[in-house]
Amino acid sequence: MFTKILIANRGEIAVRVMRTCREMGIATVAVYSESDEKAAHVLAADEAVLLGPSEVSKSYLAMEKIIAAAKSTGAEAIHPGYGFLSENAEFAEYCRENGIVFIGPSGRAIRDLGDKTRARAIMEKGGVPIIPGTITPETDPDVLARKAEEIGYPVVIKASAGGGGKGMRTVNASGDMRDALLSASSEAKNAFGNGAVYLEKYLKRPRHIEFQILADNHGHVIHLLERECSIQRRYQKIIEETPSPAMTPALRKKMGQAAIDAAKAAGYVNAGTVEFLLDQDGSFYFLEVNTRLQVEHPITEMVTGIDLVRQQILIAAGEPLSLTQDDITARGHAIECRIYAEDPENAFMPSPGKISFLKEPTGPGIRNDCGVYSGFEVPMYYDPILSKLIAFAEDREKTIQRMIMALEDYVILGIRTPIPFLVDILRSQAFAAGETFTDFIPTHFAGWKPQSRNRHLAAIAFLADMLTKKQAVVEAAGVSEMPTPWQTLGHWRN
Repeated sequence: MFTKILIANRGEIAVRVMRTCREMGIATVAVYSESDEKAAHVLAADEAVLLGPSEVSKSYLAMEKIIAAAKSTGAEAIHPGYGFLSENAEFAEYCRENGIVFIGPSGRAIRDLGDKTRARAIMEKGGVPIIPGTITPETDPDVLARKAEEIGYPVVIKASAGGGGKGMRTVNASGDMRDALLSASSEAKNAFGNGAVYLEKYLKRPRHIEFQILADNHGHVIHLLERECSIQRRYQKIIEETPSPAMTPALRKKMGQAAIDAAKAAGYVNAGTVEFLLDQDGSFYFLEVNTRLQVEHPITEMVTGIDLVRQQILIAAGEPLSLTQDDITARGHAIECRIYAEDPENAFMPSPGKISFLKEPTGPGIRNDCGVYSGFEVPMYYDPILSKLIAFAEDREKTIQRMIMALEDYVILGIRTPIPFLVDILRSQAFAAGETFTDFIPTHFAGWKPQSRNRHLAAIAFLADMLTKKQAVVEAAGVSEMPTPWQTLGHWRN
């Protein structure tokens, strides 16, 4: 087993990985940029190494610097988290070339599955159902227009070399194809350095269902049930839950086996996620494989009781899976809400700045994977995710209510967050009914605006509470200024 692991990431996921390492008795190394000098993951690590300036190309994407940090600190393995270099085949290979274990799949698997058209071909060969469409990448608008006619409109243009909604356009008619193609190809080129795209048949109101998989180096592959990820904004998930409201035992068994088949077809090792689109008629189709830990992995951990980061580390250390498919059972229901630094009244644009006050929600069944704290300056250079709030209860209805209460107890001042938006989604009749299709937000929340009255009352209540507490502490201490931590400890002894 490893004695020291470097976490090549930042924020809440870096802190999350460090917690499991600490439980396993493994020392941790953080890497950070200049703007993250006082970040939570730096404070949580046993050691920390400065990579360089805030720009990602000079810090969190600087492979040579990260490898050098691992070598100088004696780290035997690197956990990439998600984002940054987590799905970079070159980095995975670079780690192994330098005698450092990459906690994730092989570079070959990352490369094969990162190319969406190659992945579709692999799945088709492996007997995994794929959405009707093209298999090879293409940039010629005339060729794609002919293919679209064969498939039948509407179709979806997708970037061959990436995901996350980049280079993705829905085309409803042949007259719109050329402009949509040029726009999608240009966006894909800027995002991934490759403007090639492919076509898929557009599915009307599908659900986005993913299956968590674990695969070891000894040929064992299992799935850890499904997650529903249909609540999306601009193709980005914001609320996830397990189990899916649409799932039946028979469908779960069939989709779970398809996920295992997908992993075996790709020669996959470590933790990963096989994503599907579930049509309204019960048909499902392969979408993609995420070759890393997912943002929404905690809800799987909550219902199964299995620490996925621990499993990743054990697999990377060469251990065989200690679990079989028969060992995997779920208990209760879990929902995750992503808490971003973004302005819900300004097209959800990033909202960097100083967090003047942070109060995390607590209580039975509440987990908050958080990477920030009061006084932290949220930088403008990175993904604006602050934390992942997870609620767990014995059934879906109770979990929804528990999540609403937790969100209402979550106080983040100084920057904007989408918490009011998330509360309104969870309170909606459509969500309560489980009508969670991928068009949920444009259908039910187009042009959403927060109820400012509640926000103002909350701010007034918070300020009044803080002022009252501050005055009481000051008077008790007999001082005329804000007390030190020593003055607020009360009676204590060494």
